[in-house]
Amino acid sequence: MGAFILRRLISSIPVLLGILAVTFFLARAIPGDPCTAIYGERATPQLCAAFAARNGLDRSVPEQFAVYIGNVLTGNLGDSIRYSVSVTSLMAERLPVTIELAMAALVFAVVLGIPLGIISAYYRNSAIDVGTMIGANVGVSMPVFWLGLMLAYIFGVILKDTPFALPPSGRLSPGFQAIPFYEAWGLVTQGQDASQLLIFFSRLNILNSLLTLNGALFADALQHLILPAVAVGTIPMAIIARMTRSSVLETLNQDYVRTARSKGLRELHVVIGHAVRNALLPVVTIIGLNFGLLISGAVLTETIFSLAGVGRTLVDGITARDYTLVQGFTVVIAVAFVVINLFTDIIYSYLDPRIRLG
Repeated sequence: MGAFILRRLISSIPVLLGILAVTFFLARAIPGDPCTAIYGERATPQLCAAFAARNGLDRSVPEQFAVYIGNVLTGNLGDSIRYSVSVTSLMAERLPVTIELAMAALVFAVVLGIPLGIISAYYRNSAIDVGTMIGANVGVSMPVFWLGLMLAYIFGVILKDTPFALPPSGRLSPGFQAIPFYEAWGLVTQGQDASQLLIFFSRLNILNSLLTLNGALFADALQHLILPAVAVGTIPMAIIARMTRSSVLETLNQDYVRTARSKGLRELHVVIGHAVRNALLPVVTIIGLNFGLLISGAVLTETIFSLAGVGRTLVDGITARDYTLVQGFTVVIAVAFVVINLFTDIIYSYLDPRIRLG
């Protein structure tokens, strides 16, 4: 297993370099330049010349790429042209928003999608099956921006001042002060700046609330996560339900399932222990792909619910021709996809012992 993981990590290096190269050159192929995008009508030739020299944009594109690769290899993702801060700082601020939303949406999709798919397959061609699949088709068909607006309107306006009301925007209630765990634990002394890694983990509100045993923070952060997680997780949930149904239907007709039933095993053990376990391989693939897509940022959902995550940051970076910002976040998203695919392959080996990692 260790050799397999090492080979996968080594083979991912050319993939990441290729993604970085494509992103680097495509970003510079877009019409326009950062100076004009940022300063607008105030952009003069003199101002733009000084701007290009200050940000290293006066060099040739191959030379810029060589410099950038050298910086990345040393762990320096550069400074954002638009925000004038390091990309690492922006990542520590914005990436936790998307990760928390992606994980909440994935939990919602998996917890509902897999059981619905199993029930639909077991009671195939029944009213339960038809109703479940109609619901799945509706879930796939609903635009995210419409669903998000409807959820915010229903739970934030219509149900306001009722026990069912939910916050329609933001990550925490206005005025809510969350103490970072590194301050609560005394890891950072007064007047000392915390590392970007500590800031990153502290901005995961659910994790921070668990580490500091802050029940009020946990409840408030969870309430703010429900609506955006449901909005962005509905389509993955519907896809997982349909894929689970199709895969379980196929395994229920296999000889080993009939053999298990002939041995007198309980029906629940036959379905869950034999049929579902072997049917989960394609479902795991779908879950991994959807999680990777969620990590890349849900632009519409983040915009509707006022979440400053990866999606909105990337759109702002592309609009402002902020090459460094776009490249830095693209590398992180690519690494996330590689890691998720690696975990998916590892899960395969536990679900199906016939798979040999060699």
